Amino acid sequence: MLQKQNIILDQQKKIVAAANLEDFYGSVSDAYNSIEEIIIDLDTGNFTDLDPSGYDLSKELQDNSKYINLSSAEDIATIKVRENYSKVFLEYRDDELNTVILPVRGYGLWGILYGYLAISNDLNTIVGLEFYEHKETPGLGAEIDNPAWKALWNGKKLFDDEGNLLIKVVKGKVAMNEADSYYKVDGLSGATLTSNGVTNLLAFWLGDLGYLKFLLSILNPQYAYFSNFKFENFNSFVVNSLSIGKALPNPAALPSGF
Repeated sequence: MLQKQNIILDQQKKIVAAANLEDFYGSVSDAYNSIEEIIIDLDTGNFTDLDPSGYDLSKELQDNSKYINLSSAEDIATIKVRENYSKVFLEYRDDELNTVILPVRGYGLWGILYGYLAISNDLNTIVGLEFYEHKETPGLGAEIDNPAWKALWNGKKLFDDEGNLLIKVVKGKVAMNEADSYYKVDGLSGATLTSNGVTNLLAFWLGDLGYLKFLLSILNPQYAYFSNFKFENFNSFVVNSLSIGKALPNPAALPSGF
């Protein structure tokens, strides 16, 4: 029981660290208390009324009625299955959404990387990326825990002006004078497979099978009412959604059924 509680506390620290909240709130506990936990339906992108306190990802993935199997083409993060529901974390300031923190995972070199991606309220700018569990090699892939590497993520962009997801970890150093440097993060020296794993897990979780529908639904509430939206043609919709104002509402203020 104590071990499980320590795991939960460590995950909460990583959530706060990914969103860079401790300095603003003064402590990890105060920062985490500012965060709302919500269960979303990954198939629709909508909020649910499920109790987040009872959510356990490991249990979700043990019940074949609570996940889908991924085809080889779909499984770019090499996770085999994807849960139907996910617990996400929303930080508000003055009743407006400030930060969205999303659980992410994907295969590195030796095993699954489990972490959190924090995005600002434009839902296109990265605040931070933290991993709380992995099996990567110390001094190589395990450099995903290096504060200097983690600092590189702050301010990077996810989508370009045409709605294409471009964020990736590159081989070597990013040349800051490159036009697309905002979408690139330095690679981990001697750890190409770990670097690729990070790129792939972000591509999966920010795609159609991941959180894309959820992000679109809070950027543009009209999305929640599209019954036959075709994601192969979603780029223009992303662009239109990203242009909507930054003052995003509390889910309680959203239309019924959203």
